[in-house]
Amino acid sequence: MPAAPDAAAQSASGLSALLPRSLLWQTVALLALMLVLAFAAWSQIVRHFEQEPRARDLAQMVVSVVNLTRTALVNADSARRLELLIDLTALEGIRVYPAEDDDTLTPLPETRAIALLTNEIRRQLGPATRFAGSWEGLNGFWLSFRLDPLDPDEYWVMLPRERIQRPRALEWLGWGGVIMGFALLGAYLIVFRIGRPLRRIAQAARIVGQGRYPPPLDAGGPGEIAEVADAFNQMAGDLARLESDRAIILAGVSHDLRTPLARLRLGVEMSGAPNDDVRAMVSDIEEMDRVIGQFVDYGRSEPQSPELIKLAQLVADVAEPYGLRGLNLRLELDDTAIIRARPVALRRALRNLIDNAERYGGTAQTITLRTTALGDRWQIAVIDQGPGVPEAAIEQLKRPFVRLDEARSNPQGAGLGLAIVDRFAKAHDGRFDLANHPDGGLIATLTLPGIHAAVMSSG
Repeated sequence: MPAAPDAAAQSASGLSALLPRSLLWQTVALLALMLVLAFAAWSQIVRHFEQEPRARDLAQMVVSVVNLTRTALVNADSARRLELLIDLTALEGIRVYPAEDDDTLTPLPETRAIALLTNEIRRQLGPATRFAGSWEGLNGFWLSFRLDPLDPDEYWVMLPRERIQRPRALEWLGWGGVIMGFALLGAYLIVFRIGRPLRRIAQAARIVGQGRYPPPLDAGGPGEIAEVADAFNQMAGDLARLESDRAIILAGVSHDLRTPLARLRLGVEMSGAPNDDVRAMVSDIEEMDRVIGQFVDYGRSEPQSPELIKLAQLVADVAEPYGLRGLNLRLELDDTAIIRARPVALRRALRNLIDNAERYGGTAQTITLRTTALGDRWQIAVIDQGPGVPEAAIEQLKRPFVRLDEARSNPQGAGLGLAIVDRFAKAHDGRFDLANHPDGGLIATLTLPGIHAAVMSSG
């Protein structure tokens, strides 16, 4: 039983995939469908209410022609009857021939209009009236009649087919197509005037999302679109001013706080205090400098555009300074790993993960850096040998300056390092996860969209 909803869902998704995605072509397609349905409904209504009266009028005309022809033949002098038949053919297009048993006949088309017409003619001329679409290869509307009901001789009379059938059906259809074409063209122009500025706004929004600022949008066109363009221009201007103010504030914070810290550290080291006290104070100063650096990193914007990155090379470059400093790092990297990201932001995120692992696991541990393929994504794992974390508190570590009651905690709390990594993952359509290692320690994984190697080589 569950297979039926799945099949219906797949059918619906397949149908939606065939539909156009843009507003322009969706509107044109919808209007075209509505016009086709309206035209079909209008045609059916006209046919329904117009066929029967038209059939009666045509039948009356045919019966009149037959009756007049019969009367003319009966009353005409037998010597001039042939001349009469020639005049009927030349002037009215009406042909009369005697019926024979071996006549070659073809039936009339089987349509509702023809059926209504023939039934009405039989009702007036008699049930013995016969019809044909051609007689001896001559096409037309043929019907039989007798000069007298008791006369055994039967005759065929032919009326030109254009008197019976609609002579301009295709012409009407053509005009209907022209009208539909003008309606679709009008719909296209209307939606095009809406879609073009919307596409410009979307392009400008993508530029803003990349950390750059586009030129002001044209505020012309319909009032609603102009209002949206004005609002977007104002938003882009406000963002540019905020970015400028933030850069000034971050520069001031970095300079005004780090300069006194540097003087303070120099004074502590030259104070002549016991070595243990000096090391403790220097450690506190370094911690404050690290926190300031995290604040600057967290508040910094990323004007850099995403680039194709060979992940193994970048991870190795980030890990090299730590190895020179004496930290034991084990690299398990896949050389085929390629992602699209902002290189500076990715380096900062990896450094934060390694710093966090070193901070809680110490310098004597071995920190593992591993890249693993997960379908069309790549996972960067940083595995330390520090203390574990209660499962219920793992997500809290991603929040700025969270302190845990046990395990990975200190007087400063979690800081901003992991929060920066989490924000980087979300900005790159990725994920940042923390989990306890079965053998102890913490596994920090950063999962990012991958790129095929062929794209990298062609780019």
